[in-house]
Amino acid sequence: MKYLSLFSLSICAIIILCSARIVTEEPKVYMFSYFIGNGEDGLHLAYSMNGLTWKTLNDGKSLLAPTAGGDKLMRDPCIIKGGDGNYHMVWTVSWTEKSLGYATSADLINWSEQRTIPVMAHEEDARNTWAPEIFYDEKDDIYMIFWSTTIDGLYPETQSKEESGYNHRKYYTTTKDFENFSPTALLYEPGFNVIDGTIIKEGKEYIMFVKDETREPAQKNIRITKSNKLSSGYGKASQPITGDYWAEGPTVAKIGDQWIVYFDKYIEKSMGAVMSSDLENWTDISDQISFPKGTRHGTVFKISSSELEKLKEEFEKK
Repeated sequence: MKYLSLFSLSICAIIILCSARIVTEEPKVYMFSYFIGNGEDGLHLAYSMNGLTWKTLNDGKSLLAPTAGGDKLMRDPCIIKGGDGNYHMVWTVSWTEKSLGYATSADLINWSEQRTIPVMAHEEDARNTWAPEIFYDEKDDIYMIFWSTTIDGLYPETQSKEESGYNHRKYYTTTKDFENFSPTALLYEPGFNVIDGTIIKEGKEYIMFVKDETREPAQKNIRITKSNKLSSGYGKASQPITGDYWAEGPTVAKIGDQWIVYFDKYIEKSMGAVMSSDLENWTDISDQISFPKGTRHGTVFKISSSELEKLKEEFEKK
């Protein structure tokens, strides 16, 4: 009986500790990093408690001016939280340069010096480095940076004369420290002009959402491809999950038991969204979301409520 009592007390202590963790765990806030215009004024952030209604920080003004690259743009900002507890951001620095922008921050307020990573400098015929994103692989404690590039002369079967003849494929590099990088390699060749990829992991599967950039005949929609490996093996793209409008810049969040893919209806100058509980069947909920005026695409990620309060204190006092 003595040992049973000790066992019961131990179980009670574990339950109390677990309950305390549940009670004290901070609620999460959804953040959205985005750009406006051509990306010339830098980083913008918006936040949401429910993933539907988004409010801008800093009264809609830029939180970080771009300094990297020759053209000094900050388009398509992608922010993730890494295994080191810091936030890592990559972005498009130019329409024509062979590098992408990079900076890191512990609090989304104070940022490291911005620099470029010359991921396509080795390719003489590379025309651009567009819409980079980062995925952090917890298992191997490694970051994969991936983006879209047109290399003149490659994939002539999907070449069009429209839209300056861009004909993108997806490329990647990996790093553990953002100082040393693996050689750039091909990530995805779907048999069409592809851009704007983002990746989530569900179970053992990596799921990549991409834009079919085909111009003739026009597609301009979001599709899905899956793999059991992060950096290879992505198969045939699905049918479009977006509707009869041009969409780009997908980013994904799980809100409760629903997945929401946000994207830029760039011709209509508004944001759109589709929702699914199984990543197979999608419902358009564009009429249910509200973003700050002028929002262009970026990335959704989560922060704590105390981090949001610090951001508000910092940028609302100015």
